[in-house]
Amino acid sequence: MPSPVSSLHQPTTTHTSHHSHAVRTETTGEKKPTVLESHGYYLGKTIGSGSYATVRVAHSERHDGNVAVKIVSKFTAPADYLKKFLPREIEVVKGLKHPNLIRFLQAIETTHRVYIVMEYAENGSLLDIIRRDSYIDENRARRWFRQLVDAVDYCHERGVVHRDIKCENLLMDNAYNVKLSDFGFARGHLKPKNGQMPLSETFCGSYAYASPEILRGIPYQPQQSDIWSMGVVLYAMVFGRLPFDDANYNLLLKQVSNKVTFPREPKVTSSCRSLINKILAPLKARIRITGIRNDQWFNYVPGEKPGSSRETSDSEAHATHQMLSPSQEGITPTQLVTKQQLKAEAIPRDRGRAGSTDEETPIALQMPDETTTDSDAPYPKSSSKSKKYRSRKDDQ
Repeated sequence: MPSPVSSLHQPTTTHTSHHSHAVRTETTGEKKPTVLESHGYYLGKTIGSGSYATVRVAHSERHDGNVAVKIVSKFTAPADYLKKFLPREIEVVKGLKHPNLIRFLQAIETTHRVYIVMEYAENGSLLDIIRRDSYIDENRARRWFRQLVDAVDYCHERGVVHRDIKCENLLMDNAYNVKLSDFGFARGHLKPKNGQMPLSETFCGSYAYASPEILRGIPYQPQQSDIWSMGVVLYAMVFGRLPFDDANYNLLLKQVSNKVTFPREPKVTSSCRSLINKILAPLKARIRITGIRNDQWFNYVPGEKPGSSRETSDSEAHATHQMLSPSQEGITPTQLVTKQQLKAEAIPRDRGRAGSTDEETPIALQMPDETTTDSDAPYPKSSSKSKKYRSRKDDQ
């Protein structure tokens, strides 16, 4: 059965729907500017906080407006995050530019911290909106889902997979356009080789949004797992709850191995449920992005009469979704690398320096490259998230 409404309606501190403008820090006398101030960023209020990272609004002179700054402490962040996920995140995002992706602006490394400067989405996350409105009507859901598909298709065409698509990571700009964010588990350079798509063996993301192949701990096609996660997002939008309950691993594995169940309320059209069924399907039957773009519900224009000849009945949609449930006896849960796990591995923060912006010695500076989509240079040169998993073998 779908997880209860509370699974999407619990309080969160990651994003807020309304943020005040950043206030420029006043400097007086001979006080030396901080590293961020020397780059024209003046910190304002905190909009997100975790065990080893804080996100704050900042006013930017260069960008003539507000930006978001993710401040990562090198002293508290887990080694796996600093050595693997953070460098990969920066390498991936600095080459991406799309209207439905949070834009990477700059990364600054000091002896104590890494600052990631990003576009600021002032209207919070999709999760905030679902909690506020209980569920999203199909016209709004269709618009936002189209934007998500555009963003993910853009990434996949450039060999980038996100691997942590979920409602919390879909932010809203001032015009309520979707901005896919948080590429902490992303991976680049995943284009076909000799007609074969490379497989991933780092099991990361969020259990409730994870594809069956990830949950089983087998090498997987990350592009297809991204599509599965998009289907979970669509379900969450139109029903106001998650389709799968991640509280129990064995139950979760059983649920994702069977056809999707839908609640009676709210009422959702059969064409929308049909598309969800085609996305939340076994790998061999799972629809591709091209198929999503050709789908009836995806292309529906409000005011037009739906074409009954193209309507897929529930029985037809379910026919391709039957999958034998694996035996639940003796199953060892796949250990996903999750934000919770990374937080658990973090060293307790020194509260006295938690929000410090003291002057530090800059040791690296990265700016986005407008001419390339991927960079071969790792970052830093020296040296994610609801429930997630640990890899048995790192991606190559």
